[in-house]
Amino acid sequence: MGSLDALPGEARKKARKEDQPSWTQPMLAKLTKDRFSSEDWIYERKLDGERCLAFKKQKKVQLYSRNRKSLNASYPELVEALEDQEEGRFIIDGEVVAFEGGKTSFARLQNRFQVQDPEKARRSGIAVYYYVFDLLYTDGYDVTEVPLRHRKALLKGLLAYEDPLRFLGHRNEEGEKYYEEACGKGWEGVIAKRANGPYVHKRSSDWLKFKCVREQELVIGGYTEPKGSRKGFGALLVGYYENKKLRYAGKIGTGFDDRTLEKMKEKLSELERDDPPFESEDISEKGVHWVEPHLVAQVGFTEWTGDNKLRHPRFLGLRRDKDPSEVHREKAGQQG
Repeated sequence: MGSLDALPGEARKKARKEDQPSWTQPMLAKLTKDRFSSEDWIYERKLDGERCLAFKKQKKVQLYSRNRKSLNASYPELVEALEDQEEGRFIIDGEVVAFEGGKTSFARLQNRFQVQDPEKARRSGIAVYYYVFDLLYTDGYDVTEVPLRHRKALLKGLLAYEDPLRFLGHRNEEGEKYYEEACGKGWEGVIAKRANGPYVHKRSSDWLKFKCVREQELVIGGYTEPKGSRKGFGALLVGYYENKKLRYAGKIGTGFDDRTLEKMKEKLSELERDDPPFESEDISEKGVHWVEPHLVAQVGFTEWTGDNKLRHPRFLGLRRDKDPSEVHREKAGQQG
């Protein structure tokens, strides 16, 4: 068991004797384009799963999502694993993941999201794991003001880590090197955390996201109407050629400034057609303007989902040097 007595004197003073709360807001990271290395920071693997806070009081365990939805029915094996722990009172933070090969897969985990029957969840055939990375409360004490490095040391000794419970380790100092390794392995990225920082219940620049984004060309086949004050258009519908047929890969709604939206709208309006260029795809979007597939976009994204759609796509620009018919889906793990 992790013991507060193991903390250095100054860190121990920051632990506060308090009643255990039934809920607390999670700490969230900010996205940054900067990559850096520092002895004042630690670096953790960014997992592509579902955020989960676990509250245990005696034998009762409650799992919550970041917006306080109960996750007990979706992940009964995690509830049981935490119930079996010797430590009786704690609040921990982590990420629930499923794997596709050696990588965490949000697409695979989604099959557990809507399950509200614990037995159906067990029979799903999708193994889940709880990677624990922070400690908020233990044995009557709020430890959110204790520096992160010491919270992680307490956390490592708190639980017996056997599947499906896993402790998320970290790297010291070498943030840029770890980021390069993460992207090379096809991970979602790295989270940089200030080593002596407290746990705050909001989005904070003490936690920063270094995201790995893949890139490739995709053919534009349509666009949606803009909403609200947005100019030009709402999103682009894109795809790639497979056996000479244009396959739908999803829509892109970010990465545009006002000038790009207006210029692109002019180009798209000249290419409008009555029917979709995508091959026999069930596209549920409403108010779509179909266009001749003559324009090629450079797109950044985090991964391909299980149903061959882009996850977190972002428009990077138009390509003038690529014939649309030459645009094919790139192999998994390629970096644009």
